[in-house]
Amino acid sequence: MRIDLHAHSTASDGTDTPAELVLAATGAGLDVVALTDHDTVRGHGEAIAALPAGLTLVTGAELSCRLDGVGVHMLAYLFDPEEPEFARERELVRDDRTPRARTMVGKLQDLGVDVTWEQVARIAGDGSVGRPHIATALVELGVVDTVSDAFTPDWLADGGRAYAEKHELDPFEAVRLVKAAGGVTVLAHPAAVKRGRCVSESTLAELAGAGLDGIEVDHMDHDTDTRARLRGLAAELGLLTTGSSDYHGSRKTCRLGEYTTDPEIYGEITRRATGAFPVPGAGGRER
Repeated sequence: MRIDLHAHSTASDGTDTPAELVLAATGAGLDVVALTDHDTVRGHGEAIAALPAGLTLVTGAELSCRLDGVGVHMLAYLFDPEEPEFARERELVRDDRTPRARTMVGKLQDLGVDVTWEQVARIAGDGSVGRPHIATALVELGVVDTVSDAFTPDWLADGGRAYAEKHELDPFEAVRLVKAAGGVTVLAHPAAVKRGRCVSESTLAELAGAGLDGIEVDHMDHDTDTRARLRGLAAELGLLTTGSSDYHGSRKTCRLGEYTTDPEIYGEITRRATGAFPVPGAGGRER
């Protein structure tokens, strides 16, 4: 089995619609794909409706968290999307995305960048607006060459010149909320130092003690030595280890299935989940 547990659609900051994403996953030879848009489950229905035979969908989300000034992304899988407390928290995070993005556009204008809110809104479309949309605008304007180049202290990185804060969850609270909704938690790209400061190993140990299920080890932002270190740390802490592409369509260079999760790990994730179940494809009801 080929299993990719981290992918985004136009419901947040990917460039493939949810329907296009599941078709692309089949084309990439995947057996299982997780739709983990930022702080939203809005794309799940479309993805399920278009799910091809032979592909299984894991419903999920990537939660925006922050601890002591460090940005943390928490992957949540197979939770009950209707659980009230967790649904309210996701809504608070989503609602703060637009004011935050407007603030960042204003900061870029103050820095002399000829970006407009209308341009960013066009790029975001119906998606939950975020920094990748603003980064895409910077690429369009020729300010940077790639989306990744915008995530530096000069521009949009945490603490960067055009950075603005938004409402984000405490990662310990995120673990609690996901667990209460019957889901499973995996810390996304925990050592992606190119993105900015990362949580310490002691914090990872505390999160494990609080119920964190796993960490994403095989990821494009982790080099070989980092993966080996994380795998050893996970073994010490009793954490599951996953591998994922973090696919964003054409917005990033990573390919669906570029990194994958061991089938035994996937089986353990599904065994732990009680809020929802993986959805097997039935040929797709919409095209």
